[in-house]
Amino acid sequence: MRKSKRTMALALSGLVMAAGMVSVTAPAEAATTPSGACGSGYYQIDRHALGTVADIYLFYNGSSNCAVTWVRNPTGTKRYDLRVHIERQSDLKSAPDAGFYYYYAGPVEISAAKTCISWGGSAEGIRWASGWEHCG
Repeated sequence: MRKSKRTMALALSGLVMAAGMVSVTAPAEAATTPSGACGSGYYQIDRHALGTVADIYLFYNGSSNCAVTWVRNPTGTKRYDLRVHIERQSDLKSAPDAGFYYYYAGPVEISAAKTCISWGGSAEGIRWASGWEHCG
């Protein structure tokens, strides 16, 4: 039993290290604002409308980007087909999230200092993606 726990701990540690600088956080749907979903230290650098359904917000904290697809007028009873992603140009690593959510998809975060990113998403089939931008 002791060896099994140790093996599992080492495997988990390896997975965490393999994740590297890309992280995806499943939406807890507890945030009350798009910036709140990303957490403190992030400031908004861009936004794009997805029709009248939702907006994709892009935030930056000096070294990492965070994106959220946020429903404009959620009912709290309807699940929306939402997607959000960020891709780093330097190595094409991406951080996506997609599913049926009541309020928002994401947040997705990726370290992006000194490289360009592409970001985008969709809401109820309305899709949008940027080109390579926000190079830093």
